[in-house]
Amino acid sequence: MSAADRPSIDLPKLLDGRLKIRHLVLIDALSRQGSVIGAAAELHVTQPVATRSLRDIEAIVGVELYERGPRGITPTIFGAAFTEHARAILAQLNQAGRHVVELADADRGTVIVGTHLAGSNVLLPQAIVQLKAKHPRLTVVVREGSPEALLAELEAGRIDMIVGRLTSPSTSTITRLPLYEESVEVFAGSTHPLAGAGPFSLADTRGYPWVLPGVETALRGELEAVFARSGTALPENRVEATSFLTVRELLHHTETLAVLPSLIGRGDARLTPLDVDLGSIGHSVGLTVAADRPLSPSGQALVAHLRTVAEVRLG
Repeated sequence: MSAADRPSIDLPKLLDGRLKIRHLVLIDALSRQGSVIGAAAELHVTQPVATRSLRDIEAIVGVELYERGPRGITPTIFGAAFTEHARAILAQLNQAGRHVVELADADRGTVIVGTHLAGSNVLLPQAIVQLKAKHPRLTVVVREGSPEALLAELEAGRIDMIVGRLTSPSTSTITRLPLYEESVEVFAGSTHPLAGAGPFSLADTRGYPWVLPGVETALRGELEAVFARSGTALPENRVEATSFLTVRELLHHTETLAVLPSLIGRGDARLTPLDVDLGSIGHSVGLTVAADRPLSPSGQALVAHLRTVAEVRLG
């Protein structure tokens, strides 16, 4: 469609009292859930109420925010843009509320951090230990999730930062701060038939079950490339998981193999690294924060201890 053919859109009057905070909360939920039913369940409202509220929002802004389909809803270009702004507003409101609390009692603040596999086993716990030693009444909330889910939480201000693998550069809205470099290795249980021997090729491991990272992770794509370069098919006998607790239990009690960050695998005496060449797979572990939202004093304190642990113990 040419510019001349596009319909004229009047500037929405978003400050005339019709747009409510609950509308912004609904937009955030709709974009994450991908369905009206899912968003309604999350917000504890009925589907008709959520549908009616969405229609109200679209009437206010004057455009369709979502494309409706048999499998749910997908944000239009307008919906994606409006979601970004809605999350920024919600994040500022969350930050404002917590800022007021910390001004009233600076030692009783709260910092909420999201984490995934890399960084969750060593970096974050050690930083929390240091932080709590100095500020015992400061509350730390740790939430685990996939990188994509945590990023949405960060954008909406429900978490202050993400600690984990950095797979993308910084953007205008997201800042990524590397703290240290970490390698990955193939691990097995200490009593595994391959333990203590080697070197092995990936083809040598084909007779054993594997735990592979989920398809949504960057590490999964890198592993698939390594298997392809070696001319070896992905293991057919496999489990896909990103939970370290699940991976660890499978390695402890079966002949399963898995690729883990070296710090995590070598920190468990019941696991052993195998001499399998994975090429140059490695990654930066660091912080992901909102570029335009300053951290609270509690968040700044945790970041300082994360940097100390990374420099003194992991660097």
